[in-house]
Amino acid sequence: MDVTPNTRSAAGPEAAGTAAAAIALEGIGKRYPDGTEAVRELTLRVPAGELVVLIGPSGCGKSTVLRMINRLIEPTAGRILLGDEDVTRVDPVALRRRIGYVIQNVGLFPHQTVVANVGTVPRLLGWPRDRIRRRSEELLELVGLDPGRFGRRYPHELSGGQRQRVGVARALAADPVVLLMDEPFSAVDPIVRTRLQEEFLRLQAEVRKTIVLVTHDLDEAVRLGDRIAVLSQGGRLEQYDTPAALLAAPASEFVRDFVGADRGIRALAVTPVTREALEPAPADPAGLPQVALGTSAYDALAVMLTSGADRVLVTADGGPAGVLTRERALGAGREGA
Repeated sequence: MDVTPNTRSAAGPEAAGTAAAAIALEGIGKRYPDGTEAVRELTLRVPAGELVVLIGPSGCGKSTVLRMINRLIEPTAGRILLGDEDVTRVDPVALRRRIGYVIQNVGLFPHQTVVANVGTVPRLLGWPRDRIRRRSEELLELVGLDPGRFGRRYPHELSGGQRQRVGVARALAADPVVLLMDEPFSAVDPIVRTRLQEEFLRLQAEVRKTIVLVTHDLDEAVRLGDRIAVLSQGGRLEQYDTPAALLAAPASEFVRDFVGADRGIRALAVTPVTREALEPAPADPAGLPQVALGTSAYDALAVMLTSGADRVLVTADGGPAGVLTRERALGAGREGA
């Protein structure tokens, strides 16, 4: 299924790295010697610089797909291309040094400081010591950790959220062309998880990596993904679409059941306020709560609820663009579902 890429873009700092490569999965499968079929003829393309989420019930092959991409396990059918290169023809150790990998429990080395953990792959690649230090400190700053404060600490001296940030920094250290993330935020509490998701979106806007992320959390998938691949048992691809398209038009009964009856609410979170939804602004808008054009319909409704208003003034380019009513905002969710 062809879907239009998310066109969000931001030019990150040169030192942050801009390398990215498309991933193509061409009919890949994984069958174990006992006959268990973990993944069946999976075909999809991850465009360079996009974040694609793999989601589905336990046992649907999500993590298996990640492990096949970096050859921790080998596919029994099909092929995987990184750019134009078949990964099975690349030395697996060299391949993994080009791919960042972030897992649920981070996997930091307990006997190494934070800055040493971040510099693991550059050190294996033989980078000069000063370059490793500069890169490690730069990435700690990028993920929101002051290197002067945290660089000499050990993993046990960090909170769960801080360890997860270090894990992301380590995965980015050698400027990989691809970043694989397996349930990266599931081991932290909901408040920290939301904060990490927000910071990760900011980070991705700067580095623009090709990312494949596995999660069980549909809200996380909708929040983070440029596209979402829904897998069913046996690694069968049920739908591959943008979050908005997935919520608006589930492709099968399985997807409809998976996204749930409240998909209209989720659709509000990925539906931006546009000029077409607005009514003319009043001559005197004083007292109306305000949101910016492009704010999600969900957030606009939240502002109405917390302020007790039935409409918000929508602003753009420093002035009023119009008024969004509660009915129009709710209508966006109904249209999305």
